[in-house]
Amino acid sequence: MIRTELREHIFKMLFQIEFNEAADMPEHMQYYFDTLEDAKESDKEYIRKKYEAIVQRVPEIDGILNETVQGWKTSRMNRVDLTILRLAVYEIKWDEDVPDKVAINEAVELAKRFGGDSSSAFVNGVLGRLTRQESEK
Repeated sequence: MIRTELREHIFKMLFQIEFNEAADMPEHMQYYFDTLEDAKESDKEYIRKKYEAIVQRVPEIDGILNETVQGWKTSRMNRVDLTILRLAVYEIKWDEDVPDKVAINEAVELAKRFGGDSSSAFVNGVLGRLTRQESEK
């Protein structure tokens, strides 16, 4: 699988944390993997590792988002947009293999595909502001 496809699968797994107990997620992940016909074991391992790394940082990521976005809090955000932003913020802040511009572009594409009419603009604006703030530090 290419990184774009892997990222989409990570997004789908992350989205589930909004609706499931943490203790149930390993079972959900296994079921999800069982439905992936073209995934190699290395793809599944990549998805699993990145998902787990992001989940461990959700409170920190949400804090970053709450500081970045004016007039919005993560508790009020659309769950699709929030999940996309969590994935992108993780990639920007902690994944050295993903350039910031790629993380932003991929997040915008996910928002176009899975979000509402204004999701891509919202995601782009939040991530643009975050990267500007990061570069000013």
